[in-house]
Amino acid sequence: MTSLPPLLGASTALARVRTFLARAAAVDASVLILGETGTGKSLLARHLHAGSRRADRPLTVVNCAAIPEALFESELFGHVRGAFTGAHADRVGLIQAATGGTLFLDEVADLPPPQQAKLLTAVEERRIRPVGSSKEVDVDFRLLSATCHPLGEDRAQGRFREDLYHRIALLSVTLPPLRERVEDILPLARRFLDAAVRRHGLRERLLSPELRPLLEGHRWPGNLRELAHTVEAAAVLSEEPVLRPDLVAPLLAADPPPS
Repeated sequence: MTSLPPLLGASTALARVRTFLARAAAVDASVLILGETGTGKSLLARHLHAGSRRADRPLTVVNCAAIPEALFESELFGHVRGAFTGAHADRVGLIQAATGGTLFLDEVADLPPPQQAKLLTAVEERRIRPVGSSKEVDVDFRLLSATCHPLGEDRAQGRFREDLYHRIALLSVTLPPLRERVEDILPLARRFLDAAVRRHGLRERLLSPELRPLLEGHRWPGNLRELAHTVEAAAVLSEEPVLRPDLVAPLLAADPPPS
């Protein structure tokens, strides 16, 4: 079994997340993970699954932002042969595939309203009905969800069901942005630098002490993902073993990596 990367950092903000993880992993409650892009929501979900009683069963990940709306129902709930044009065979949906394990809905705010209603039924009754089928299928899964923004406005405007929100967010946690974990930035940068050196087969690279104010003063809109991307690019581009501000500063001015 591949070991998970740890939740790195010594800040008080991250310590609170670790405390939450220790308590939430031990129970079977649904968890909503909030946080800006790049803060590590998917990694936390993997840790919650790995620390649970379902750890030896599948972790099924669904990126709700990546599935075309027309395919959502079939992807989540499955279908039977002949349910629609092109349905040449029965297909097990992602919810049924997660039975016994954990279902992680990433970018859950993008779940279309019709599928929100069906998901609510699945969560409450532990049954689903594949598209085109007259029979229901029993399912058993723990539900984890994540989103980049609080769902308050979506709920107020009717874009996200209030009853579903309370089902998916029995427990909730907000991952802090990197700008609120300033003391973690240099240790994380060193960790990402070491990983980049190994990945690309580079000679040893070090961070210049002069980088500290530059790295700690940046807003890091892409958070951990942006820091890792920046350090890796600097390691590859540097002609010297020590990474200096004149190399890193232009990289910070570039657009952050996509989410």
